[in-house]
Amino acid sequence: MDTEWHFFVMILASFLLFFAVFRLVLSKEEFTSKKTQLVTLSFLVVVAGMLFGKYSATFGLPWWIYYPVPMLVTVLLPPLILKMNKRKTLYYLLLSFLSAPFIHAFFSFFFEWTEYMPFWKIPSLKSLLD
Repeated sequence: MDTEWHFFVMILASFLLFFAVFRLVLSKEEFTSKKTQLVTLSFLVVVAGMLFGKYSATFGLPWWIYYPVPMLVTVLLPPLILKMNKRKTLYYLLLSFLSAPFIHAFFSFFFEWTEYMPFWKIPSLKSLLD
């Protein structure tokens, strides 16, 4: 079964959730005035990060490169670029760290797509109903 398209659906879901994290962390005025920066950051952090991770693993780079690099970009870039204060940075970090497991749990549970975080086993709704 061809599951390559799952990756692009997960990128879209991750992008939307990441953008929603910004909406929760920033004030309405900040969010509105920095929308272009937020879209750019979301593309860099989510889309570029996920593509880097996937294709680095595919091309044989060691895990200690393709896991930490996107994670460091996710952790460091938005607070620095957006000049977040400590409270907003902590709130952002909490939500951004929770977003990956949330997406994995959602797709694993409802669709049986386990490739987002394959090391974490989530039973699917279908398996629980069978």
